[in-house]
Amino acid sequence: MRLSPRKAVLAGTLLLGPCAAGADELPHLAISKAAGPIDVDGDLSEAAWATATRVETWYETNPGDNVPPRVRNVGWLTYDDKFFYAAFDFQDPEPRSIRAPFADRDNVSSETDYGGVILDTRNDGRTGTLFLANPRGIQYDAVSDDATGNEDSSPDFFWASAGRISETGWSLEIRIPFSSLRYTHADPQTWGILLYRNYPREFRYQMFNTRLPRGGQCFICHCSKVEGLRGLPSAGHVVLTPYVNGSRSSTPLGDVVGAPLEGDSEGQAGLDVKWTPGASTAIDATLNPDFSQIESDVALIGANERFALFYPEKRPFFLEGVELFSTPVQAVYTRTITSPRWGARGTGKLGALAYTGLVAQDRGGGSVVIPGSDSSDLADQEYRSFVAIGRLRRDLGRSFVSLLGTDREVEGGGFNRVFGPDFQWRINPRDSITGQLLYAHTRTPDLPDLADEWDGRRLSGHAAYVWWLHTTPHVDLYSEYKDLGQGFRVDDGFIPQVGIREAAGEYGYTFRPQGLLRRLRPFLNLDHVTDRDGVVQRWVSFGAGLNARWNSDARLRFAFEDVRAGGRLLPRRLLYYNMGASPSAFFNSIRLEGSVGEDVDFDNGRTGAGLNARLGVVLRPTDHLELRADEARRLLSVDLPGGQQSRLFTAKVDRLRATYTLTARAYVRAIAQYVSTTRDTALYVDEVEPRAASLSLSGLFAYKLNWQTVLFVGYGDVRELTEDEERLAPSDRQLFLKLSYAFQR
Repeated sequence: MRLSPRKAVLAGTLLLGPCAAGADELPHLAISKAAGPIDVDGDLSEAAWATATRVETWYETNPGDNVPPRVRNVGWLTYDDKFFYAAFDFQDPEPRSIRAPFADRDNVSSETDYGGVILDTRNDGRTGTLFLANPRGIQYDAVSDDATGNEDSSPDFFWASAGRISETGWSLEIRIPFSSLRYTHADPQTWGILLYRNYPREFRYQMFNTRLPRGGQCFICHCSKVEGLRGLPSAGHVVLTPYVNGSRSSTPLGDVVGAPLEGDSEGQAGLDVKWTPGASTAIDATLNPDFSQIESDVALIGANERFALFYPEKRPFFLEGVELFSTPVQAVYTRTITSPRWGARGTGKLGALAYTGLVAQDRGGGSVVIPGSDSSDLADQEYRSFVAIGRLRRDLGRSFVSLLGTDREVEGGGFNRVFGPDFQWRINPRDSITGQLLYAHTRTPDLPDLADEWDGRRLSGHAAYVWWLHTTPHVDLYSEYKDLGQGFRVDDGFIPQVGIREAAGEYGYTFRPQGLLRRLRPFLNLDHVTDRDGVVQRWVSFGAGLNARWNSDARLRFAFEDVRAGGRLLPRRLLYYNMGASPSAFFNSIRLEGSVGEDVDFDNGRTGAGLNARLGVVLRPTDHLELRADEARRLLSVDLPGGQQSRLFTAKVDRLRATYTLTARAYVRAIAQYVSTTRDTALYVDEVEPRAASLSLSGLFAYKLNWQTVLFVGYGDVRELTEDEERLAPSDRQLFLKLSYAFQR
């Protein structure tokens, strides 16, 4: 089950803490300009650091409750006319235990050592930008948003970092251009700031320069205040990023797998532009953008799934101010814009008013989700369209009100228009209410060969959502209600289920013992869904989550469900499990998740016994080499007359990825992925393929001077099962080259 944004808030409250009572109670740091030049190389001996603002007071916020850290940390802060600087001395009694692998950007997991700064440059206690790096200088940047509780690592920024391991621990230097930041026009400036160290050993120790009380609903609101930033640049930064790429693809003649391959070469060029006319405003434009991915998504098993599967957005153009696209009802999902010819976007903040607006021309391709009450379908997007999305958010103290509008106009006829408000009311540090109301009006395209409802008909419907969350240091409680009309469509969003009313809630109580186990949270969950025909589906579940030694965590949930399949309600009794650990630098990560028990065959409307398991293992034999294995299995045996069971299907994914990182800027990678599904056709009501399988192989060399100045050279080979099911034959081969360079002024 995918964690909803509201449930992500609940999960985050168990660690982060309540809203601060007032800015005056937070630590204040006075900052001054650097006394000399700073070379970002991990060496802290430069004279400028001797006069920089020194931060020696730190707190262990996890697993300890704001206690003195077990290791010493010192931070320094300063700035000049173009850059904000931070430096750190992280001491370690056992330097050999430092987990400092070389890796690609953003591949800095919680199982490794890292540190850095979190900046709330607008000083509103809502949204912070993370600039973190490990002892090798490998960067992780992200946006943390208190309104949703989400931390999104998709956005990337221009900045520099360097680390150095010594006999007493490790040091880190960070340099952030002011052009990468968004701030107000005040002079002097006051920013929110958190200094942070992640220290994974027998437990994951987290340390900050300010206290993070437990049991509340915000994180960035606890930032200490850095004061005295004067004369910062106000406008005029421009980044031009042209790209060129070329590829040669070979596919079977007549699109018949197993036929001889025929090749075709092509090349294209495009341009991305970012302009900051003011320090709080960014304008992005793109012409013929290259939205191809250099790494395929990890395959998800879709057999016996009722609803479309979700994949995250990774494309840079859509990621400026990404938190403004996140609303309780997911009415914006930018991956629905599959192949833009051009696009433009403005994002910024005027006082308490934040805004974003996006327009693009989509050439089509990919799939469109056709939602329903019991299941969703996919239809080919064989048309071009024009897309416009906008949102305004007005801050009211810690609360806000907002207005969202989306529009997709289909070339040749058809449209989808969605409009409505949302809000969040933070009543006090323990209670908040979040809600949204949307109305959608749609005329489907006249393409009945692609989807039954695409016959030019008009549809309209609403979506209503409300969520109440209550948290204390030990108790957390939420309740939610949503109503999705049968005719509600969001062609620019991701809503695979409509025509339902749902009420749900969860109660949890957190214990924090000492010793092997550091957190235990038993919980009870209730869920009640009614469709427009009055059919009731119920979920009752209970379980517990915990954190323990070896950086381990686990969540077990026993669920008793009545779900609709084949026009009737069927029982489903499952144990859901999710557990993982990081025992050492070599065994970097092990995670197992899935479900087992009495399941439902949604294709044919009957019960059976099912198993769904996903295993992920990350090994680091050296600091340069990472080996990652992702295995998934799903099987279902159905009940037959006479009390017997027979296997309906077996689906599996085997994926191996090896990455050798040469330096912080260059790596080589190889991936092999095998996906297969085997079905007993005699047990299906409708006709299905008895077997489907594919094998994907790829290799890549990458060099990244920064996140937009890159060189990629790669090869891919995809093989699919022939019609006679005797062999895997080539279905696509591709050799590609991409080069882009960011010119900055």
